[in-house]
Amino acid sequence: MTTILLARHGETDWNRDNRFQGHADPPLNETGRAQAAELAAALAEEPLAAVYSSPLQRAFETAEIVASPHGLQPVPVEALSEVDVGSWEGLTRAEIEERFPAQFARWLAYEQGWDDGETYDEMGARVLAALLELAAAHEGDEILVVSHGGPVRAAYALADRITHAEARRRGPVVANAFMARFAVEDGKLRRVD
Repeated sequence: MTTILLARHGETDWNRDNRFQGHADPPLNETGRAQAAELAAALAEEPLAAVYSSPLQRAFETAEIVASPHGLQPVPVEALSEVDVGSWEGLTRAEIEERFPAQFARWLAYEQGWDDGETYDEMGARVLAALLELAAAHEGDEILVVSHGGPVRAAYALADRITHAEARRRGPVVANAFMARFAVEDGKLRRVD
């Protein structure tokens, strides 16, 4: 069995402003760096064998801060990136509601919102494949994976055998620097809580 600590990155200015980030690459802000330091302190005694991260700087910087006390360097994994939100990238919720009212209404109803970019199912498939591959490389270990809200919710959906929409509906709220514990055993992802 491999234990995966799956964390969301700290806050960026775009998070603060309610902008959809997707594959955009804004850095952590000071609040985000403080959140990463708090996460590092909370995980200081965890026996981490390795740290992996989305290559997007908000996640990678969070991973660097958390990995540092362990003497580890995060390894970037493209498949751990946030969902590609297409034409919503960089827009606030108010801007999306104005420009794409039908899409935004669907998203508020926990369905797929944007019409371009990547679907939640596509993102979930790549995230699951990456998590299973990392777990197989670290059988019996505990690893940290720093990613984004979409991939964390995808892991919940996959572990609970529910849709991404249902995972968004049920929660938990995946705030900045949120961390969840999962296990991979016999090629299956499950929650540990």
